[in-house]
Amino acid sequence: MNLPNGFARLGNPFNNVQNSMTEPQTKPFLRPAKVILLLLLGLLVYGVVLVLWVPAGWVWHQASRHVQLPPQVMVQQVSGRLWDGAAGVVVAGFPARVQWQLGWPSLTGLELPVSISLASSQSRVEGAVSIGWPGNLDVNARGRIAVEEFEDLIRQSGGAMIEGEVSIDRLRLVFADNRLQQADGVGRWDGGLVTWPMGNQTGQAEFPPMQANVDTTEGGVALTVSEQGGDGPAADASILWDGMMELRVYKRMVDLAQQPWPDTARPGDVVFRVRQPILPGGF
Repeated sequence: MNLPNGFARLGNPFNNVQNSMTEPQTKPFLRPAKVILLLLLGLLVYGVVLVLWVPAGWVWHQASRHVQLPPQVMVQQVSGRLWDGAAGVVVAGFPARVQWQLGWPSLTGLELPVSISLASSQSRVEGAVSIGWPGNLDVNARGRIAVEEFEDLIRQSGGAMIEGEVSIDRLRLVFADNRLQQADGVGRWDGGLVTWPMGNQTGQAEFPPMQANVDTTEGGVALTVSEQGGDGPAADASILWDGMMELRVYKRMVDLAQQPWPDTARPGDVVFRVRQPILPGGF
């Protein structure tokens, strides 16, 4: 029996098996899953570049056909990019400039943060806006309002005119379901001369520093005006969701204005009340 030749013949198949296991198998580079991933990545990059560089004026020109603004608001002179731009606006005859800058969106919270500022010739308000899905809006703002800018409007409405400026320390507005859901804020005035119409004459008095608080009530938004550090409200106004406003003035305001009034009235008594619509259709 020829054993060496037999082992040699038996070894050939094992050698062939070893060679077949060590040969690499070639795979196609562009598999279906990789093609889809590359397409999605390309669309993402394209979307980011589009947001970064698309002109804001062109976007507003396309969107203005589908956006209905209140008749008192006009938008003009849109410049910059969609990511960061500016626009001139006219609100009830008062020109102002709006600037914005988009932040990186949150995919988990489905929110888009926006830094925004609104400036006129003497007033400025800055804040952060969070735009959520579907159509939620959360606004946080602060700034200063020069009352002198609105003197003509205040005189026409028969209101009292104060000197100086009002500081907005905090203001938060939350919109959801096409309605204002929450309002909260604090504003301050350092005091000074206040004038108001009195028939054919003009009354005036020196007022101490005052404070205004904004809060949400069951039927709308409440604005309370009081002396800083005082014991109670001097006046308050409730703006209801149906657009009605109710204004109440207390005896405490009469005392601050140094006007004569019967001594039988207490500081917390209401001496003047008016109710009238200010926003047709509500908000």
